[in-house]
Amino acid sequence: MRLLEYQAKELFKEFGIRTPPSISSKDIEKGRKDAKELGYPFVIKVQVPVGGRGKAGGIQKCSSDDEFELKYPQLLNMSIKGEKTRAILLEKMADIEKELYLSLFLNRSKRCYTIIASSEGGVEIESVKNQTIREVGLGDVDAQTAKEVANEIGLKDSQEEQFVEMLQKLSKLTIEKEAELAEINPLAILKDGTLMALDGKVMTDDNSNFRHEELQQYQEKSALEEQAEKSGFSLVELDGNIAVIGNGAGLVMSTFDLVTDNGGKPATFLDVGGGATTESVYEALTLISKMSRVKGILVNLYGGIVKTTTVAEAFIQAYNNNLIDLPVFARLMGTESDKAKEMLKDTKTKMFDSIEEAINGVVMETNK
Repeated sequence: MRLLEYQAKELFKEFGIRTPPSISSKDIEKGRKDAKELGYPFVIKVQVPVGGRGKAGGIQKCSSDDEFELKYPQLLNMSIKGEKTRAILLEKMADIEKELYLSLFLNRSKRCYTIIASSEGGVEIESVKNQTIREVGLGDVDAQTAKEVANEIGLKDSQEEQFVEMLQKLSKLTIEKEAELAEINPLAILKDGTLMALDGKVMTDDNSNFRHEELQQYQEKSALEEQAEKSGFSLVELDGNIAVIGNGAGLVMSTFDLVTDNGGKPATFLDVGGGATTESVYEALTLISKMSRVKGILVNLYGGIVKTTTVAEAFIQAYNNNLIDLPVFARLMGTESDKAKEMLKDTKTKMFDSIEEAINGVVMETNK
């Protein structure tokens, strides 16, 4: 489950991670009350479970009642990458000196959490060259590791101390909520030298959400999304025409962003998860077959816990049963990938050595 920014920040506050003053709303009447409580100036931020809001005009500065009355309704009725606005966040502006990046994600193939940090923030991490990457096991991040990461991205003295504290709090959140990803982007250094989380992204493991009643309030699911959960995988419906399938929330999310950056329009965010079986993948294809807007399928799979042959067998069954008749563009790596490629060589699945090539193929096909 991918939380909206305001929901992620509610978790940040719970764990003592500093964020700007902000209030969320879903209608203009409450928004007006929130604006008076917060006080001008502030930013109005569209709440959607996808990136790229700034480029799409989903984040607007607001300095007066007149601006508010004009911009709030416009943003409330926006769609970004096929996702309609789910809420609006009013947030006080911060006096920023520099933007950093910080995240923790669950690396299923190595069965550990991985820290990614950078002295460059505010952009998608895939486009940042200067990254510090550290594998830290499944426990809390210790102070020494956090200090080393801080030093590697150029932080010293009080900023180093603040970063260490923030990373350890983010680690605690990730472990206690059983999150697959917890990201602060940007993590801002303000002009007074203090650190603040200006934006947040949290993705929880759908297989563990039943243990967290406090997270149930954030779930908004369609009938197909509910069926996916019952079948053991995660599906988010979107308005595009490319079904994006992968294993692991981080991998699917980065694939999703690459598709949109290359002019594609995702129809699904589909994570078959670490416990995928031939039956659950076949069920995923069954749900995709019910989505008439889908014109192509993109598969980005790294075989670790899940064998790539498991996915290949599901596709073969789907072809044999005439369940799908769509072009499939796939990049399969890892466990039994050579065997999986051999299984699929005489089907409608087109195999690629890189995800970039597969994305170019599916975008070209679906944009015809």
